[in-house]
Order: sequence, then C-alpha cells, then structure tokens
Amino acid sequence: MLSFILYKTPQKYFKAFDTHYSLINLKQVKVISACILVLALFARIIGVVFYAETSKIPNYDEYSLSNWIQLLGGILFWSVSSYILSSTKSTLTQRKVTVFLFLLFQLLISLGISYTVSHHNTKNTLTMLLVGILVVSIFFVIELREIIFTSIFLALAFIVAIVFPKIALEEKLINIIAGVTLSFILFCFSRHTYQSKSAHFIKIKELEEKNEEIALLNTQKTNILSFVAHDLRGPLNNIDALSSLMLLENEDNAEAKMIQSSASQAKNIINDLIEGIKQGDDNFKKEKISLNNLLQQIVKKWKINSDRLIDFTLPKEEFFIMANPSKLERVLDNLISNALKFSPKSTAIKVNLHQEENHAVVGVQDFGIGIDKVMQNFIFDQFSKAGRKGLLGEKSIGLGLYISKQLIEKHGGSIEVTSEQNQGTTFTIKLPLA
Repeated sequence: MLSFILYKTPQKYFKAFDTHYSLINLKQVKVISACILVLALFARIIGVVFYAETSKIPNYDEYSLSNWIQLLGGILFWSVSSYILSSTKSTLTQRKVTVFLFLLFQLLISLGISYTVSHHNTKNTLTMLLVGILVVSIFFVIELREIIFTSIFLALAFIVAIVFPKIALEEKLINIIAGVTLSFILFCFSRHTYQSKSAHFIKIKELEEKNEEIALLNTQKTNILSFVAHDLRGPLNNIDALSSLMLLENEDNAEAKMIQSSASQAKNIINDLIEGIKQGDDNFKKEKISLNNLLQQIVKKWKINSDRLIDFTLPKEEFFIMANPSKLERVLDNLISNALKFSPKSTAIKVNLHQEENHAVVGVQDFGIGIDKVMQNFIFDQFSKAGRKGLLGEKSIGLGLYISKQLIEKHGGSIEVTSEQNQGTTFTIKLPLA
C-alpha cells in the first residue's frame, strides 16, 4: 500500500521521464510565479490606494515585507524560467535547480503568510501553508532525494518560526508537531504524484514501443507481400500466354479455357494486393482529362473482351476533371467487373455519366443478386468480410472496393452504394469538375 513512498522510475525509462518532466516542472514554475506576481501586485496596489485602512492591520509591516518578497520572487522566477524555456542551450541541471529553488520559495512564502495571519502561532491558521503544500505536491513531479530535503526544510523552517514568538511551551510543541505532520503529508502527497505520473509515462512509452514494433512488422509484411506478388506475376503471365496459344489452336479446348480463367483470376488478385500495398505511396500525379473520353475507352474495352451487353450513355456536354487516368481506370474496371460478376448473363449492366452541381457523377448499375443491408456496411473495408464468390465462382479477397474507395478519395471525390437483394446494385462515383 505504501510502495509509492520509495518508488523509483525503472532505469529503462528514467532518463526520458526525468527530461520530460523537468521541462513540464519548469513550465509550471513560469505559470505559478506569474500568478504569484499578479496577486502580489494586486495586493500592493490595494495597500497603496487604501493605505490608511490597510496600515492599521496587525503586523502590517510583516505583510508588506512578505508582499515585496512575493513581488521580487515572482519577477525573478518568471524571468529565469522564461529564459531557460526559450534558450536552446539550457541544460537539465539548470531546469532542475530552478524548479527546486522555486519549490522552497513557494513553501516559504506560504509558511510566511500563515505565520503572519496567525499572529506567530501557526496552529491557529494553516490555510496558506496547506495551499502551498498542495501546489508543490500536485503540480510538480519531484524525485525522492529532492522531496526528502524539501520536507525536512519545511519542518525546520516551521520549528525555527516557532522558537522566537512569546507563546506558551505547550503551544510551541503543538506547532512543532503540526509542522512535522505537514512535512510528512507533503512528502506522501508528492511521492504519490510522482508514482502516478511515472506509471502513466511508462504506459505511454510502452505503447509507443508497441506501435513501433507493429509498424516494423507491418513494413516487413508489406515488403514480403510485394516481393511475392511481383514475382508471381511472371509465371502467371506465361501460363496465360500458353493457354491463349492453346486456344488459338483449338477454341473448344475446355482445359485451356479453365487454365486461362484461373490465371486471369490469380492476376486480378495479385493486382489488388499490389495496389493495396501502394496505397501508402504519395506518388499520386493528376492531370486534366476528359471523363467522357476515359469512360468511352473503358466501356469499349469491356465490350470487346466480354460477351455481355453494356448499356452506356454519355451526355452531350464534356466533363473535365483532375485525375490520375490509370488509377481511375482501375476503379471503373473494378466496378464494371463486379457488375458483370454478380449479375446473370441474360441481363445488361448500365454505365452512365451526368452532372450534379460542381461534380461529375458516374453510375455503374447491375440487376443481379444485390447486397444484403448488413453487408453494405463492410463492403469498403480492407479484406472485407463482405467479399464473396461471383455467380460463376469467381474468387475475391475483399480488396477491390477498399482500393476503389481509397483512390476515389485521393481524387477528392466519393463513392456510394445502393442495393436491394435480388434486384441489383448501383455504385455512384462523384468527382469534382476541373
């Protein structure tokens, strides 16, 4: 339970913790010394304006002396802390010495005010001293040796302050007991604060270390995945080429068709993986293009390579956008591919282009199996669990729509889906006009 009394920051984190909190402590010195300066200046102004009334207060001279000490101390510590904070050559020792001296100053002026207000019998009122103890123990992170010295210093200062007043011996003994008790409270509160701050700091550092480990592992995974994906494309291209030669010799070769289809699916998966890896790449160049022309080229390619009907409509007006043509083509290829994959051969798909306010809008619509309402919440996730096989058994790893969304957002646009089961799906892309 009392483990916090002798608690030490683990050596592994001590230097970083010490450096970090020496700076925070110094910032606290600057703020608190500024507060002391403002309050002391306010009290001095009141004393000057209402001198006739304030000079009648018992122990006025002691109040006045205390006020001057606060003013001068506030100016001194605010100036020194400001200089050290702004200096690029400040050292850890300078910060720690400044903080330590300020703690002693803070406790002394708190004790002095309580001493004066209580008419030299401090047990009568300890309010200001308690405030000083709370400020020191809560706002500052103090090492064990420093707080031991500070606590002993406070106890001795308390005892010395009680020796001179002409009060009964029993009153002096009570004051001494109160002083030692308060010094011990200061020590305990400060140690508890130190342990709490240290434990919090260590948790943050451990979390940073874990994040660094995860980032390193993620980089290694990405590098391995990229290496494997790139190296697999060569053999797959060879397989695809050989199957094409076999089909040239015999168009009805079912085995060659199966080989070509499987190679094509594998290449699509690899392309998705490579594109997913490249998402962190900032090399994303855009140029002004005609979206009408790009769509025409893409649809024409699909009409040649597919035996499916594609209903394509273009507006008379030409829309220009800032885009990366190859990236945008990949998105549209993916959407058209999905539309064909998840709708029966007997149905057509629709591709259209129109304008909404200052955006060009591309729609890709099919009349196939649709997407369940629950699954619609996940279709744009990486390696989405909404991924499923096409009507002809085409495989998916759940990257296509994730990549599409990332690419469209890099273009400053958005992609949305509306779908009803067994009625079809529509993907809508909005891109800002150039």
